[in-house]
Amino acid sequence: MGMAFDGVGWLAAIIIGGLAGWLASMFMNAGGGVLKNVILGIVGAILASLVFGLLGISFGGWIGYLIAGFIGACIIILIGRSVAR
Repeated sequence: MGMAFDGVGWLAAIIIGGLAGWLASMFMNAGGGVLKNVILGIVGAILASLVFGLLGISFGGWIGYLIAGFIGACIIILIGRSVAR
């Protein structure tokens, strides 16, 4: 287990990442398939964990991972939209 998965196993990370990605897709009205949502959520959680870690903020457990994944996925969607334009 890596740093980004604090207290969360790989299977839980995939499930929570998928949920976070799906929530972000709904919130940002981005759509996308299950695989895209899982990737968005996991990459988003890693990104958010790194960014918040630099700010001295850390999320623990699955709720923290879900929050970090949601925020990170929203950021990734925003970046994707700005690059696509």
